[in-house]
Amino acid sequence: MTTEPLARAIGVTRRYGGTTAVDGLSLDIPAGQLLGMLGPNGAGKSTLISLFTGLRKPTSGRVELFGRDPRDVAARRRMGMTPQETGLPETLKATEVMDFVAAHFERPADKKALLEQFDITGFADRQVGGLSGGQKRRLAIALAFVGNPDLVFLDEPTTGLDVEARHALWNGVRAFHEKGGTVVLTSHYLDEVEELAERVVIIDRGRSVADDSVEALRRVSGLRRVSVRMAEVPTLPGLIASEQEGDRVHLICQDSDRLVRDLVNTGAAFRDLEVSSGSLEDAFLALLGRNRDSAEDTGHATPDGRDSDRENVAETTTS
Repeated sequence: MTTEPLARAIGVTRRYGGTTAVDGLSLDIPAGQLLGMLGPNGAGKSTLISLFTGLRKPTSGRVELFGRDPRDVAARRRMGMTPQETGLPETLKATEVMDFVAAHFERPADKKALLEQFDITGFADRQVGGLSGGQKRRLAIALAFVGNPDLVFLDEPTTGLDVEARHALWNGVRAFHEKGGTVVLTSHYLDEVEELAERVVIIDRGRSVADDSVEALRRVSGLRRVSVRMAEVPTLPGLIASEQEGDRVHLICQDSDRLVRDLVNTGAAFRDLEVSSGSLEDAFLALLGRNRDSAEDTGHATPDGRDSDRENVAETTTS
């Protein structure tokens, strides 16, 4: 028996005046999936989330949330969201903000568990106005989970967070997902999506240009990554680029077999050889390049470099 997706966009277009932010896009979000959404600034990611969460109406096409109109209160009560920007009441304590949000739901999540899950316990009794930017962001993320939702949308959740806070968020998202929760995550940190997501959708100019697993998308670039520990990289004819990470060097190439043979023939000392597909970043850049080349070849009328400021301003006013 086929299970209906928790959320669905069918041929959706959203325009802001003369700017098309989402362009005839279709996307299903099935239950239990952790979906990462990637794309350059102005690609339409935040606009798409605002459509799924009922903050915006599509210009054309249809959006469903739990089989209903996303503006339906019954649907919204099963959903949680952290937008890119949030305004929290600065005179309330962090726990008081959580209590206020929880009062809107019939079966809110356990507050103590959320405080620990998102590393908020240390500042739980402080007023929001006295919190750092990173602490406010962690609170805003936790609020998406207060209503004990089935589906959570996180729009650039870790922007401005330090490494420790990012990992606390990752652990919280993983814990929610492991219990059967569904997550849609947008991020400019490709390592974050690579770490968390089981499915990745890449959006460019309001359209989906790729939709697959992380491993499948890594293969799209046609590149290979040879990683070794060595002091200095010799001259190698098939080497496209190299990245240093501590004493480990990542060598990017198209033919890993040939590169390894050439490396051995140089006589250079190395150890801990690993060969893998290109990274998600390699695939991301390759797919964007192909999409834009295709648009130019076909004379697609969609303007290049859509006004990301206009899109962001429009969405900020709804948060």
